[in-house]
Amino acid sequence: MREHCRALDAATFGALPEPLPTDEHRARVTAQLAALAEQPYAAAGFPKHQGGTAGYGEAVAAFEMLGHSDLSLFVKAGVQWGLFGGAVSLLGTSRHDDLLPRIISGELQGCFAMTETGHGSDVQSLLTTATFEAATDEIVVHSPEPAARKDYIGNAARDGRMAAVFAQLLVDGEPRGVHCVLVPIRDEDGTPAAGVTIEDCGPKLGLAGVDNGRLMFDQVRVPRTNLLGRYGDIDDAGTYTSPIDNPSRRFFTMLGTLVRGRISVAGGAGAAARSALAVTTTYAAGRRQFAAPGTEVETTVLDYRTYQRRLLPRIATAYALQVAQHELVRAMDDVLSGRAASEQDQRQLETRAAGIKVLTTRHATDTIQECRELCGGAGYLWANRLAALKADTDIFTTFEGDNTVLLQLVAKSLLAEYQATFGDLDTAGIVRFGARLVGGTVIERSSARGIIQRIVDAAPGREEVVAFGIRGTQLRLLREREEHLIEGLARRLRRATAPGVDSFAVFNATQDHLVEAASAHVERMVAESFAASVESCVDEDARALLARVCDLHVLSTIERHKAWYLEHDRLSPARAKALTALVNEVCAELRPHATTLVDAFGIPEGLLTTEMSGTA
Repeated sequence: MREHCRALDAATFGALPEPLPTDEHRARVTAQLAALAEQPYAAAGFPKHQGGTAGYGEAVAAFEMLGHSDLSLFVKAGVQWGLFGGAVSLLGTSRHDDLLPRIISGELQGCFAMTETGHGSDVQSLLTTATFEAATDEIVVHSPEPAARKDYIGNAARDGRMAAVFAQLLVDGEPRGVHCVLVPIRDEDGTPAAGVTIEDCGPKLGLAGVDNGRLMFDQVRVPRTNLLGRYGDIDDAGTYTSPIDNPSRRFFTMLGTLVRGRISVAGGAGAAARSALAVTTTYAAGRRQFAAPGTEVETTVLDYRTYQRRLLPRIATAYALQVAQHELVRAMDDVLSGRAASEQDQRQLETRAAGIKVLTTRHATDTIQECRELCGGAGYLWANRLAALKADTDIFTTFEGDNTVLLQLVAKSLLAEYQATFGDLDTAGIVRFGARLVGGTVIERSSARGIIQRIVDAAPGREEVVAFGIRGTQLRLLREREEHLIEGLARRLRRATAPGVDSFAVFNATQDHLVEAASAHVERMVAESFAASVESCVDEDARALLARVCDLHVLSTIERHKAWYLEHDRLSPARAKALTALVNEVCAELRPHATTLVDAFGIPEGLLTTEMSGTA
């Protein structure tokens, strides 16, 4: 599928050679979307009985490749097929299947109306209502106050004809929690439907080709059958039923089915970062500045230690995150295809998707900014791609789940693993059991990699000299940090269960600890994923190079947390200095391979055309 995407016409699907007025940019992206609908990508994301080809992993891989082009097209396609189409496919019932071929073809364009002006991350508290009226067999969708306005909705301002609206369902006056209802928002001629108010969000920091809009509903009536009722439905007699009795569990199950969008965002962010790294490395390999004393030839900027330090670790992290993304896509494909059908499989997928999305979008924001600076004034020019990449990816850290909120989700999942392992042991019981074993057991449950455990077990123990060049030692240091943070967090939160203690105050006071533990967990998982990938590489030369790339990623991660290791007596000052020296050494080793490493990203040359590369 990636090879198929690489063969697409860059003139049709590539990035803008120069900025366009908003209306023209939106029209261009809409035309691109129509052309994309003729390709096999959209159909791959849907089951066969809905008109698709059930190639879920292929669909996400294709959308990831769009991350190398105009990111407005990436987002527009994600809204149409990932969010709107995904809601109909995964939350709907058989009565909605006839809509899917029209959604896949692009004939029926839609939007995903969840976020409100007053509620973004707190979806359970949305204000929009969907009231079932038995006398007319209709659902009345209403925005009761300005804060209930659906905001930032992609595809709403210009092209969307129908919205998947998330609202509080009321049946016989009884609240049933948040459900999703299909609401027509425009007639075929583009006129807003009766009772629907549509506003344009106007200019944004980036993604100018996406028509973000705002929706308000004034007692809008739709047929009862427009309720996407897979997890909560109203029958012909007007009776509400659900296969999941617990409202909270029902709600999170509904949201969990939409995890593909979060995975796709991580893929697109990673692709954008790799584009920036490829552009910058090509520039750095040829750009010369300042001659060394006694020579007349200026030095290539990539030969400067500071430049290597800023660029090469980010290339290494790009490799690590792409390997982790590939594993995540495979896990998603297993879940959506039914090969991994347990609730635990779904929960693990959601946790991994949240964590990878956080790390990859943060990496993209950091990397594209650093690349812009590394290219100096040239990086500020639109023609060299970095300006658009910087503007368009900035939102990625807060849409499809705010990163800080997602880290809390990851941490809560870790604590659930903790409790599943140790049950109701109190703090004294945990200490007696062996505090060091606690975090380690959680790590073993979330790793499930025999090869990694063998590597870690073969490394020297803590009482010996820390040998950073040994992969097992590298991974053990990441594990130790995660273990310590999880154990400390669990002990602090246990206080919330004591009589008379304000549990929310305790939880709020530990939020910084919570997100730090979650970050450590995801960093460890990404590193182990990369290490396992290196071990499985059968080409000896490639494996040797990848091993050094893996070294650089893991060592740079440890170095970034050097203060923590020093504070907690996990590294001596002398070993911390040795760590920095080794990172410098690995950067120097990888400098001759920098162009090879970014070429191996496999980005079509037509999508890397810049003035800096001399190919504009």
